[in-house]
Amino acid sequence: MSATHAVTRAGTPWEPVYLLSIDAAECLGCGRCFKVCGRNVLALTPLDEEGEVAEDEEDIERYVMTVANAGDCIGCGACSRVCAKDCQEHGAAQALKVA
Repeated sequence: MSATHAVTRAGTPWEPVYLLSIDAAECLGCGRCFKVCGRNVLALTPLDEEGEVAEDEEDIERYVMTVANAGDCIGCGACSRVCAKDCQEHGAAQALKVA
């Protein structure tokens, strides 16, 4: 069994699918995914008219959800099940870039 394969309590094989990205153009910023994630993976981010992160409060055009702490994702998929826009990309574990 690899690090990204597991079994359910009943012994059924299960492979986690991790949150890789969120399409900001599609995201409504509704917060449903944020509410179901108990791992602090997501953050609500303010954007300006150009779709860039708004630096000043008066520049905020809208909010979108972003992946803030990808390394904390356990691959449960709860966020994808509640997303009304299906704007999230999920997949197998990937090495994270360390800044």
